[in-house]
Amino acid sequence: MKWMIFLLLPLLVHAEDHFLKSRLSSLDPLSVSEHLAFYELYPETDEGQKALSQAWHLLAGGKVKKTGIQVTLPTVDIQAIISLVTRQNFEKPVKLTPQQLNAIEDLGSRLANRFIKGHQIWTREQLLMLQPHEIDLSRGLLIEQFNENIDEIRQYEAGIDLIALQILARLPQNASPEDYIREINRFIFQEMKFRFPPHSLYAKDIDLYTFLPSVMDSREGVCLGVSILYLCLAQRLGLPLEIITPPGHIYVRYRNGVKIVNIETTARGIDLPTEVYLGIDTRRLEQRNMKEVIGMAYFNQASVAWAQKDYKKAVELYEKARLYEGDHPLIQLFLGMNYLFIGKKKEGKALLEPLKGCTFDWSISPETIPEDYLQGRIDAEGLKSVFLHVDEKRQSILEKQQTLQKVLKKYPRFRAGLVQLAVTWLQLGRHHEAQQTLLLHHQMDPTNCTVEYYLSILAVQRLDYNQAWDHLRVTEKLLDARGHKCKALRDLRDYLRRLSPEPNS
Repeated sequence: MKWMIFLLLPLLVHAEDHFLKSRLSSLDPLSVSEHLAFYELYPETDEGQKALSQAWHLLAGGKVKKTGIQVTLPTVDIQAIISLVTRQNFEKPVKLTPQQLNAIEDLGSRLANRFIKGHQIWTREQLLMLQPHEIDLSRGLLIEQFNENIDEIRQYEAGIDLIALQILARLPQNASPEDYIREINRFIFQEMKFRFPPHSLYAKDIDLYTFLPSVMDSREGVCLGVSILYLCLAQRLGLPLEIITPPGHIYVRYRNGVKIVNIETTARGIDLPTEVYLGIDTRRLEQRNMKEVIGMAYFNQASVAWAQKDYKKAVELYEKARLYEGDHPLIQLFLGMNYLFIGKKKEGKALLEPLKGCTFDWSISPETIPEDYLQGRIDAEGLKSVFLHVDEKRQSILEKQQTLQKVLKKYPRFRAGLVQLAVTWLQLGRHHEAQQTLLLHHQMDPTNCTVEYYLSILAVQRLDYNQAWDHLRVTEKLLDARGHKCKALRDLRDYLRRLSPEPNS
């Protein structure tokens, strides 16, 4: 019996050899991760070594390995580097040694961000002195995140470098910007499975889904977090992108003359029409720069401290954001209010005074909070009610509503309070109460286009078409004065016209 096994042994070895060769040939020839995963399974075989050689060849800038090309593998233990490429979302990232970091940095020496002035700095002082176009975004963010700890900075930059190198490996030499965008989208959203976190998680800890290290570790991020990663990759790939911030949001886009490709990072990079980002009170999309993005990370973190009623911490974070964003009106507004919350009225008023009666450039209607506070229509404690957090539970809406009602009983001319009270009624499905609340605002101040728009819609629901036309025309007049043509308003006009002819003015 033993002699039969001995005779079959060469056949079994040959079958295994054929199996490995077949598996190796079936790998995606441009996939670094597939080749490294194959090597992890069969490290002692000739095919495993060939897979490792091909993966390193791709990372080094080669494409499909040709016969006769010799690939020099690093002398350091590359298992940790392999783990960084092949790890799953639930696995913790490995810690690289200085020698392993050097190996990755050698591979990444051809990346475009190496030629940015900001890639040569290691301190906050140097960072603040840079012009926006000189900023290496990942280096700047990591300097702030790790308080100038060079080893931690290099760890996360190595991870971003490996992502960029894998994307480059799949692109032809004459790839267009659109090719770059498609491959970035495919790689980070399909292969690496970066996702937008559930609302119940990010609503409480938005900073965890904003800062670059935590986004990379968890592969989950809000709009700012994933947009930051996208920008870091684009800088390495030499892809020029613009940073766009509609109110409460951020996305990136590629522009070539009149051609625009929007990249919605909360929806796997799809190209949404620009008009989607405009609204009744948003006439223009604000474009930001790389230096401001660093400040925006602190801006998001400050909102968490504010929601937790840690106003002192919020002030500290808004001041950090201010170093990078300058006197942006939203920072002035939020920082000014938080100074009021900690009892520093002089500092708060100094920031709010320039905003009195101000209409932000991207808006249609004036911001009313500074004026109402400075005119004594609300106090600092009452301002807090407008920003109370609500979740998906009915009780949180009721609690905010009751707080607003108490504030408005004392300060009935607080316009932002009336708007927020109306919102709570709408959230509860109480449209009549919402309409009555908005009408109080209209009687005091008919210049809020959002209020007028909702009054028109609510009047339509109650079949009061004459009143609907009245508020629609007020809204149109406000938008026309700021040169804004809004699709939502056109749609409302068309819908109302089908229900009732427009009355004479």
